[in-house]
Amino acid sequence: MRKPLVAGNWKMNKTISEARQLTIDLIHELREIESVEVVLCPPFTALTAVEESISKTNIKLGAQNIYWKNSGAFTGEISPVMVAELCRYVIIGHSERRAYFGENDETVNWKMKSALEHNLIPIMCVGETLDENEAGRTDEVVSRQVKNGLVGIDPKIISGNVISLVLAYEPVWAIGTGKAATVEDADGVITNIVRRSLSNIFGDELSKRVQVLYGGSVNGDNAGEFFAVENIDGALVGGASLKAMEFAKIVQAAVS
Repeated sequence: MRKPLVAGNWKMNKTISEARQLTIDLIHELREIESVEVVLCPPFTALTAVEESISKTNIKLGAQNIYWKNSGAFTGEISPVMVAELCRYVIIGHSERRAYFGENDETVNWKMKSALEHNLIPIMCVGETLDENEAGRTDEVVSRQVKNGLVGIDPKIISGNVISLVLAYEPVWAIGTGKAATVEDADGVITNIVRRSLSNIFGDELSKRVQVLYGGSVNGDNAGEFFAVENIDGALVGGASLKAMEFAKIVQAAVS
């Protein structure tokens, strides 16, 4: 059984004091939930404050990005060594990173290898744009992103009982638009493209260990419909993760 996972990507929101308050509110709302892995991904500036707040809870901390080098003259970047001191998870290859900051399959793969080398659990994002979707290229784009992002990744990382790799299918046209993919659409892509691609890379048995999330305008009202699908293991949540009660509703919907 794959444990449900709900991660909140706060993106470029919340000051340190705001992040601390949101975390306190979330702890209160989630205090009785233990069967779902909950991950908070605040901005880098708030990582320490959030880490201190969740230190005595089951909530895990994640970063929104890393660079693939451990150190060096890379002004403005954050290394996996720095992130690993605080975080258990890291988001890699989010569509906003690809669209606004020039990331591609190759750099995603470098970051994946770097994250795993430093015992970080990567949440690798894949997904097609609206133009690609309407052109019937979803299979081509998503399978390519999965394959290229995982080039050279040792299958041993998913051979144990501990979570070590997470994928998130986020159709770009559904992120922040309020327009979620239908459950049937999400299930079709995750089952027939993402999991098929994982099976081609790692084999059928090992691929079943990988958690695959859905992301894209997930909220407290529609989350349960997605989580009811066998091959959807949770969600990578954007805007709704900035409201404690709304995010708690999503987590509650993932309780098995």
